[in-house]
Amino acid sequence: MAIHNSKDNSFKIILGNHVLFVQFLKDYVPLELWKDLTPGDIEDVSERFLPLLQNSRDSDTVKRINLKGRSPFFVIALVEHQSTVDFNTPFRLLRYITLVLTEYEREANQDRPGVSSTKNFRFPPVLPVVFYDGRSPWTAVMNFSDRTMMREAFTPYVPSFEYCLVELNQYKIEHILRFRDELAVLMLIDKMDFKNKEGFLKEFPGYIKEMALKIPEKLATLMEDVITVLLLRLEIPVERIRETTDLVNKKGVDRMFDQVVESYFEGKRLARDEGILIGTEKGREEGLLIGTEKGREEEREKAYQDKLEIAKKLLRKCWSVEETAETTELDIETIRNLLV
Repeated sequence: MAIHNSKDNSFKIILGNHVLFVQFLKDYVPLELWKDLTPGDIEDVSERFLPLLQNSRDSDTVKRINLKGRSPFFVIALVEHQSTVDFNTPFRLLRYITLVLTEYEREANQDRPGVSSTKNFRFPPVLPVVFYDGRSPWTAVMNFSDRTMMREAFTPYVPSFEYCLVELNQYKIEHILRFRDELAVLMLIDKMDFKNKEGFLKEFPGYIKEMALKIPEKLATLMEDVITVLLLRLEIPVERIRETTDLVNKKGVDRMFDQVVESYFEGKRLARDEGILIGTEKGREEGLLIGTEKGREEEREKAYQDKLEIAKKLLRKCWSVEETAETTELDIETIRNLLV
C-alpha cells in the first residue's frame, strides 16, 4: 500500500473530528487563545473552498473558530506527507487565504450591504498551519515574500505572511507522551519507523501504558477507523486488526496495542515454524526454499483478502469508492463489485 494514501485518509478523519482538532491546536500550535477553545467553537467550512482549488487535497482543512467574546477567525491546515517537500506551499496557502477572506467579505455584505467598503470594516485573522511528517527536513521558505522575485526592492508592497509549521520529526517521543491525549496515540503511530516496525511494536505498548489513556466512548469509533488504516502499514492480518480495535471499548487502548504486538509476532513465529517443518521433511535447504516460496504465495493471497475485508469495512462506514480504492490500493471496479 502507498503509505501516503493511508495517511491522507487517516488525517482527513483526524482533522475532521473537532475533539482531535482542538488537541492538535493546543498541543502543536502555541497560542494563548486555545486555553478557552472547545470543540463546540469550531465550524468546518472546508467544503466551501476545496472544490475551488485545482491542487487542493482531501486532507486540507479550513475551520472557522467562534470563540466566545471574540470575533471569528479561521485556521487553514494543510497536511504534507510527500517524501519531497512541496516548495509551493506558501502560494497554496495564499490562495486559500484569499478565498477565505473573499467569502467572509461576501457574507458580511449580504448581512449589511456595502459594509466592507466602510472605514471600520476589518477582515478576520487567518492562521495557516502546515503539518509535515516526511522523513527529510522541511526546507520550503516560511514566508511567502521569500518566493517573490526582487523582494528586497519591493518589500513594502508584496504579500508577506508566515505559516505555522508542525514538523513531526522535530518532536521526540517523550515530548509527545507529555500531551497524554488521544491525538498523541495517533502521532506516535505516525512516527513509526516503517523499516524497524519490530522495534516499534516492542516499545509502543509501553508508551501507551505510560499515558494511561481512557478513550471516551464518543471517540472510540473514530479511533478504531484511524488505527485500522494506520495498522495496514504493519501488514497485520485484517482479523487481527479487528480483534485489536474491538479492544478500544472493552479493555482500553493499552491492551489494544498489546494485542497488536502479540498478533504480529505470533504471525512471524508461525511462518518460521512452517518453513522449519517443511525443511525437516525435504531437507533443510530445499525445505526452507519451499517454505519461503509457499509463505510468500500465501502472504500475497492473504494480503489481497485482507484488503477486501478492509474495503468492505470502509464502505460500510460510508467511505466513497474512490477513497476506499486509494486507501486499499484495490482497483475501482473491484471496490464497486463489493457494493453489489
